[in-house]
Amino acid sequence: MAFLQLLSIYSAFLLHPFYISMTDINYNSKGKAVEVSVRIFTDDFEKTLRKNCNCKVDLLKPVDKAAMEKLANDYIVRHLQVNVNGQIQKLEFTGYQQEEESIWSYFVIRNVDRVNRIDIRNNLLHDYKDEQINMVHVKANGKEQSDKLDFPETHFKMEF
Repeated sequence: MAFLQLLSIYSAFLLHPFYISMTDINYNSKGKAVEVSVRIFTDDFEKTLRKNCNCKVDLLKPVDKAAMEKLANDYIVRHLQVNVNGQIQKLEFTGYQQEEESIWSYFVIRNVDRVNRIDIRNNLLHDYKDEQINMVHVKANGKEQSDKLDFPETHFKMEF
């Protein structure tokens, strides 16, 4: 009986009843670049992309990898805005990869000489679930800060 209860709890956890994304922002002073990584549960991401494009979406085994990369990029850049030192920055998509049940999407902002302030607007998957939580972690100039943005909250800022 205890085994069945444990199995039931474990199964529920595997279905990930939580709707969470993680955005990790790191300023690379040597490379003068802001590196942005976004982690989203694959099934949630695919369902959201399908809803927005009304098309076939398969991020794990795409028939057309370039089309899936464009779809992922277009969605994220519409829902994640990074402002460095008072200026909105263009996120340059460098690709995505699967890790366990998640998709990591990677972006870079080039030619950033210094970072005094970062402002983020993140409403990833707000169009999918009202229970969405977007975690944000920023590391720059030897400082780190994290925040949890519960729906409908979308803003985070950090000054150095």
